Amino acid sequence: MKKIFVVGTTSIAPSMGLLILRISFGVAILMHHGLEKLNKFSEMSGSFPDPLHLGHSTSLALAMFAEVAAAALLTVGLLTRLAALILVIDMGVAFIFVHNMSLGGQPPGELAFLYLAAFVTLLFAGPGKVSLDGAIFK
Repeated sequence: MKKIFVVGTTSIAPSMGLLILRISFGVAILMHHGLEKLNKFSEMSGSFPDPLHLGHSTSLALAMFAEVAAAALLTVGLLTRLAALILVIDMGVAFIFVHNMSLGGQPPGELAFLYLAAFVTLLFAGPGKVSLDGAIFK
């Protein structure tokens, strides 16, 4: 049986590309979205979108977990596929339910779509060699 998911390739170039993707998108979502939710939790909890009908505070807490904890794991390349899966779900919900799959409407969903594409890529490609996963799970 073939291995579908491998940690890296024999070439360093794809691993460097995955490193850049992990750091740029992981840090961007962590710093811009996750920390904002963490710092303004009490202000946002009453009005945060609740597309899955879990409650505003619960939806905010789940999004905050994804955008802080999973983004941090993704950035350093630890449990990368699990972190990417969590972020795919987070951005999938945002793009499909909050932004109504709109790439140009109100509210615009382009950013959620770009994050979703990056996280799906990392889910399938993995972290690459230049990661904690690569060092631990050779």
